Amino acid sequence: MNKTFRILKKVILYTFSIIVILLIAGYIYLYQLPKGPEISENVLIKEGKDSFVMYAYKQSERKSIKVWTFKPENWKNEDRIVFVMHGGGRNADDYLNAWVELANKNNLLIIAPEFENKFSKYTTNDYQEGNLYSFFGAKNPKSEWAYTVVENIFDHIKSVNNITNRQYDIFGHSAGGQFVHRMVMFMPESRIGTAIAANSGFYSLPNENLVFPYGIKNIETDLQKSYKKRLIVLLGELDNDPSLGTFRTTDLAMEQGAHRLERGTNFYSFNKDLKNRNNWTFNWKIDTIKNVGHDYKKMSESAIKYLNN
Repeated sequence: MNKTFRILKKVILYTFSIIVILLIAGYIYLYQLPKGPEISENVLIKEGKDSFVMYAYKQSERKSIKVWTFKPENWKNEDRIVFVMHGGGRNADDYLNAWVELANKNNLLIIAPEFENKFSKYTTNDYQEGNLYSFFGAKNPKSEWAYTVVENIFDHIKSVNNITNRQYDIFGHSAGGQFVHRMVMFMPESRIGTAIAANSGFYSLPNENLVFPYGIKNIETDLQKSYKKRLIVLLGELDNDPSLGTFRTTDLAMEQGAHRLERGTNFYSFNKDLKNRNNWTFNWKIDTIKNVGHDYKKMSESAIKYLNN
């Protein structure tokens, strides 16, 4: 009996030690070691396609981020700036390419940040969930939120390029749509003019009894201020096939709807009901694009009308 107990004790201690070592190694990798590509020199954004790398945070040099850009020949200071947020594939360059023709036709400076993560298939909180929480569940400082990174990029391009624009527009599709609607909800003080959240996989509902990212429990929000922002919930009429893209099927996600079209419609309705109960100002709209499914290129084309109004 004593021998069995000693063996069991050793197994438990060994297992515990391994877990502690893995946690420490994971913490050091995720939050201590510098990550990302090498920083670029502060040079002007060139005409056509270009890119630069900057520090993601203002208070730390621990993380860098690559930013893709497209500048039309006739774009000048105070013309429109549009941030384009990639999907779960973290393919910012593909999203940039989808906006090149649109940018030329509409004279838009496109900024496409690349939230690179080698483990993106297994972690989502650093991008579409805004990096509000660490991988281990601890709250991150607001200075390290992914939404703050967008604001930092805006400050950077303004400073380096002598741009005086006071606001920018933002479009995101799929995981990028998740990013955009949460940014409006949790950082309404951002300098967004028009926000377009297209074909999000699931949403953060205005429910204080639901844990984040499904609700807003334990998250500081000012929805009355968020509703004053201009948010377009853009949905594809044919985005009703859960097999397309990465689709979350947890119990709380499925309660939002069986597919993206239903979830987006419900999200808008829940927020509109809340504003009606409180008689708040509400500048959100919903639009369903005919004959379009989970297609970021076609949804990008459909978003232009909201950037020209």
